Amino acid sequence: MLFDLRGRGRRRTVQAVYLGLAILLGGGLVLFGVGAGNGNGGLLNAFSGNGSGSNQNAVASSQEKAALKQIKLSPNGPAGWAALVQARWTSASQGSNFNSTTGQFTTSGKKKLSATTQAWQRYLTLTKTPDPNLAVLAARAYGAQANYSGMAGAWEIETAANPTQVKGFECLAVSAYSAKQTRKGDLAMTKALTLVPKANRALLKTQIQQAKTNPAIAQQC
Repeated sequence: MLFDLRGRGRRRTVQAVYLGLAILLGGGLVLFGVGAGNGNGGLLNAFSGNGSGSNQNAVASSQEKAALKQIKLSPNGPAGWAALVQARWTSASQGSNFNSTTGQFTTSGKKKLSATTQAWQRYLTLTKTPDPNLAVLAARAYGAQANYSGMAGAWEIETAANPTQVKGFECLAVSAYSAKQTRKGDLAMTKALTLVPKANRALLKTQIQQAKTNPAIAQQC
């Protein structure tokens, strides 16, 4: 038997076998992060990273390509343009387009935001019933560009579809005030106040009216 340790030669053979197994096992632990418990250990992962950021960018890029392909096949179909709005907003919010530390869009991210709102404008010309969820993305894309007039227009679409949701009217009011559209802001604020308890109305009114002197508040929507 191999593991019969009687005899000098056999003991050396067994020692060699165990040494080889130890090297292989240790190499596996180091190279592949086996047993690290977090899935991120190991030298190979140290060089390659976990790939999550690049994977997200790749997904966003593929979504945009798919939307553009759909538009090419049906340039007057709203579905392709809606998909492009979604894809470009997603792309603007990821990777090198967005600085997660400062919470700010980079130069490349701002270009994506501009492309997002351009796609939104085209989408609006092709449908009579805009998607209110897509309108929220458009509103935020406009807000990040400090285009508060465009932002207010997008929130108008959202509030028309959800007339009992206070958040939409709050955002419509502050974006309208930020755009110096006082009448529109007043109407939206009045509606928002009717949707909250009386005890909360004074505070909400004060918060909304701050947008008259601090337009950047609209970007919090």
